[in-house]
Order: sequence, then structure tokens, then C-alpha cells
Amino acid sequence: MAPILDFEQSLDAWLQSPAGRYLLEWEQAQLDAAVADVFGFHALQLGLPPLAGLRANRMPQRWLLAQQPGAGIDLVTDFDALPFEAGSLDLLLLPHTLETADDPHHRLREAHRVLRPEGRLMVLGLNPTSLWGLRQRAFAWWGGPFLPQQGEFLDYWRLRDWLKLLGFELEAARFGCWRPPLQREAWLARWGFMDRLGATWWPVFGAVYFLQAIKRVHGMRLVGLARSSAKRRPAAAVALPSKMHKE
Repeated sequence: MAPILDFEQSLDAWLQSPAGRYLLEWEQAQLDAAVADVFGFHALQLGLPPLAGLRANRMPQRWLLAQQPGAGIDLVTDFDALPFEAGSLDLLLLPHTLETADDPHHRLREAHRVLRPEGRLMVLGLNPTSLWGLRQRAFAWWGGPFLPQQGEFLDYWRLRDWLKLLGFELEAARFGCWRPPLQREAWLARWGFMDRLGATWWPVFGAVYFLQAIKRVHGMRLVGLARSSAKRRPAAAVALPSKMHKE
């Protein structure tokens, strides 16, 4: 567990750098727009406390889970063995959560288990096929790594295949952050035009990707949220604070 915790700590620290704030700002904007109109009762974010991924969502139960204690954490738990019943969550966010896993495919299966049919999964990941990924791999010639060294940065196309095999339907995907891997605020601002060009001319080479998927169950059709939710049992298999986050 120590290397995983080291990665989480180093990522949290890196997000305070100019490049980290640039990345976090893009990710926050994507999640604010994506979760605003997702309805249900139980929403969960696994990891990355600096990102308020559920702040724009209106579900009555919204939780932030982590693998180590910290401010604002609702529960500390193992992401590979979530303490929730199968089919109990309406929305699950994985912001760089797969990158900390010893077995990211297993962690994705666990996410599939706890989501209800038609539940939403949202994944943020660093793109190895980008300028940032190239800079990271060539750190020996660039004076050190640009990103935290621990963790596995998953290829976008590989992750899409995993989602399809598990029965997820890809709803939307986008890339962001095309500016070069720089850590000076003034230089990052100077390269701001790259975000406009990248979105048009080389979208798949953005430094980060954002995937949205829906859990499909073969042969099952839900008719109305109220009817389906009325038949579900309470979500959590453990005691969690019944509170609504206030931002």
C-alpha cells in the first residue's frame, strides 16, 4: 500500500504547482458540467480530495472516499474492496483512481459491481500519448520527471476496451490540456493558444482524458427513475454520514 499512498500524496502536492492547477481547473470544469444533470440518490468520488467532483451534483447522498485520512474525507477504505452492496450507487467518479491501482482492471470491475444498472461512471486519467507523457518517459534527459513517478498511466484506447468488456456503454469522451509540460505560470499562459488548436487539430494528444460511461445490463430496461429506485434497498453496507455537502 505504501507506493500507492506515495503516489496519492505526490499527486496532491503536484496539483499545487502551476501545471497542476492548470490540469485541476480543466478537470473541475468538466465534472461540474457532467454531474449537474445526473440524478439519483447515491454518488461517490474515489480519491483526489483537491478535486470537488460532486459539488455541482444534487443527489442527497454524496461521499468522498480516500485510502488515507484527510480533511473532508467521509470514509477511509480500500478502493479494491468497496464496502457497498452490489448495484447500490447511481454515480461513481474515478479521478486518477485507476492509476494508483496494483490491478486497475480489478478496480474497474469493483466499480462496475457497486453501480446500479444505468448508473454513471466517470473516469479522469493522464494520457501517456501526449507531450506530458513523452516528457515523463524522457525524464532522464529532461532533468527529472514532470509528473509523479509512481502509478500506471493507462492508455485511453485500452481503457475503452476494458469498459466495453465489462458491459459499459461509452457515453462521452474528451481530451484536454494541450499546453507543453511547463511549470512556470507565465510560460503556461503564453502557450494558451495550444488549447484552442489542440481541440481542433490533435484532440487525442491532450494531457488528460475524461470518459463518461453507462452501466448496461443485457435484457434489462428501466422505466422511470422513481419506479426503479423505489425497489432498491439502501445503498451502503457500512455506516456513512448522512449529510449533504455544502460548497
